[in-house]
Amino acid sequence: MGGVTELFVVMLLIAAAAFAPLGYFIYKFTQKNAKPFGETEPHGDSPSFINDVAESAIHFIKSRLAKK
Repeated sequence: MGGVTELFVVMLLIAAAAFAPLGYFIYKFTQKNAKPFGETEPHGDSPSFINDVAESAIHFIKSRLAKK
């Protein structure tokens, strides 16, 4: 009978690990007035350092290719 109990506990741990991300998402979703990720820009137009670096790199590559 010990084997059945061990199998039950192991399967319970696996199920808890599998559904933990879903539970965390539901927790965050109900916590911030149906906004699980906070205030986000709808179009992705928010300025950021990474966007500026990417734009400057694209401009640099375009200028180098235009000179050839």
